[in-house]
Amino acid sequence: MVVPESQDKMYYPSDDLQRDAHVPDFNSYLALYRKSLENPEAFWKEVADEFFWKKPPTGPMLQYNFDVTKGNIYVKCMEGAKTNICYNVLDRHVRERNLGEKVAYYWEGNSPDHHMTITYGQLLSQVCRCANVLKQMGVKKGDRVSIYLPMIPELVYTMLACARIGAVHSIVFAGFSSESLCERIMDAQSSVLVTADGVYRGEKLINLKQIADEAMEKCREKASSSITKCLVIKHPALRTKSGAACNKLQTPWDSECDVWWDEAMRDSPEECEPEWLDAEDPLFILYTSGSTGKPKGVLHTVAGYLLYTSLTFKYVFDHHHDDVYWCTADIGWITGHSYITYGPLANGATGVLFEGIPVHPHVGRFWEIIEKYKVTKFYTAPTAIRLLMKYGREPLQKYDLSSLRILGTVGEPINREAWQWYHEVVGQGRCPVVDTFWQTETGGHVLTPLPAATPLKPGSATFPFFGVEPTILNEHGEELEGEAEGYLVFRRPWPGIMRTLYRNHERFENTYFKKFPGFYVTGDGCRRDKDGYYWITGRIDDMLNVSGHLMSTAEVEASLTEHPAVAEAAVVSRPHKVKGECLYCFVTLKDSREFNHAMVEELKRLVREKIGPIATPDFIQNAPALPKTRSGKIMRRILRQIARNEKELGDLSTLADPKVVEVLFSQRCEAAA
Repeated sequence: MVVPESQDKMYYPSDDLQRDAHVPDFNSYLALYRKSLENPEAFWKEVADEFFWKKPPTGPMLQYNFDVTKGNIYVKCMEGAKTNICYNVLDRHVRERNLGEKVAYYWEGNSPDHHMTITYGQLLSQVCRCANVLKQMGVKKGDRVSIYLPMIPELVYTMLACARIGAVHSIVFAGFSSESLCERIMDAQSSVLVTADGVYRGEKLINLKQIADEAMEKCREKASSSITKCLVIKHPALRTKSGAACNKLQTPWDSECDVWWDEAMRDSPEECEPEWLDAEDPLFILYTSGSTGKPKGVLHTVAGYLLYTSLTFKYVFDHHHDDVYWCTADIGWITGHSYITYGPLANGATGVLFEGIPVHPHVGRFWEIIEKYKVTKFYTAPTAIRLLMKYGREPLQKYDLSSLRILGTVGEPINREAWQWYHEVVGQGRCPVVDTFWQTETGGHVLTPLPAATPLKPGSATFPFFGVEPTILNEHGEELEGEAEGYLVFRRPWPGIMRTLYRNHERFENTYFKKFPGFYVTGDGCRRDKDGYYWITGRIDDMLNVSGHLMSTAEVEASLTEHPAVAEAAVVSRPHKVKGECLYCFVTLKDSREFNHAMVEELKRLVREKIGPIATPDFIQNAPALPKTRSGKIMRRILRQIARNEKELGDLSTLADPKVVEVLFSQRCEAAA
């Protein structure tokens, strides 16, 4: 890699940002990157020296085998060391660095009327009290605790309390159905469930406790339920002024199993000695969807995850002590684990914890919060950016966004139009956009710009983070040099990579290491351009083989969304007698635009021009809306089945709006019938 000079439109960091940055220019990035690959022992030891270790490691910083032909796959970081991640993210700041009065979180509820400020000292006290409650319920080191909570402070208290006593937390996004919750409780064999009575999502009141009870009932039907206690939090929005639960919700109650949080916490002591854990002890399980439909329990461990989330947070967001950082994700996903809880707290950061949605009670809610707390670093998803783009610049003009210094995106590749709107309108042309690529499995960012060091290309995840060695392989497992497109793989581990799939190491090896022995296989396609920049082209299972040509759906989608009438597009494959597979496209038009034959021909022409005749879609269908999960991911499996007119759709419990599916079936292209 050399300092990039390109014909593409590049966005360079400002002198102002470079002045105080941890990595101030591209040459500094290259020097650190080289050190991380050539001398990983020294590189990671320096990071580890920031933290408290009850016992130093007896083994090297990293040991591993990535080659299934040479034995079991394993990764170990700092073997023999003992520490506690909760001590490192809380006690270290309060007791050693005197940061007890520093704000850890500004909590903003679904309604702007609900807000709270939590200092590091208060956070430590609440976490210790919760840890003592869990211990009293019989939770011991190694036990699993399932957490099914909205974005309230108690979610952070509970996950850190688990980490403090060596229990393994398994957080389930509070938008999941009882079936999904049941499946995750059963796989983890959790002994305690922590939930809330209910939650408002926008205007809608959801009875969480009822869903949790249904899940436990399903567990009992399928086997014997492992849950012995259910700890229930009264949601702040469902309390009266005196703090009692109000009658907006009937909370089902089983006095044998259920315990009110307030009652359990009332007399719980504020001191709780941390459990000193081995570096490779499990920290948490987080379930991610698998291609077979059965969720995979991704397991992360204590020491490596601490080092990696801490370092990526510090460098990717160029964190400084006076920053106010806001990641809009939900802690139910990996982004919330790594970049709302562990990474920011390890750095002693001040963060915003947000429960609401971008358009409630008005479309300026994000901008209102940025102004209110003078947010300096803002991290959100392309889905949210595209949603807010629909409302134009006007909602932003009421608010002062001048505090912003760095913008970030996460969750999917961002299209050029959304990137430019984010950069020009939200960042007012002065904030770099760090477009981060990573996965539940990687634990933290693996391909990402550094804000003061990396010249940016809209839509590119740019270069690897420290310790990460990507390469691109073709179908035969041969490495491709220079400009290339193929499978994105990694040659070696970094401390934060997953260690296994919970209770299923065989599936772990088959999913991530079997296809190309010697490499971790991301499952994503990738293109490297002439300047060495990496561009994620979409899941490999979203790659199409049309007449022998490998083609990514993301590339076709990007072409379609360049049409001024198209708001969103999703492309899937459909069997074709001659070509093997052909393209079936779903397009959502902007308000007031008409879908007709002329529009279809324009879109086909556009794709032909952008990619070539081989990519011409066979079918383009009008899609008033696309089937999405509650986190905003398009469910392509369902689109493939609609394209093929397959009515047996399987589990739709993760869909935000199942009615979308009926509409799409009714509007299928006649020619595809």
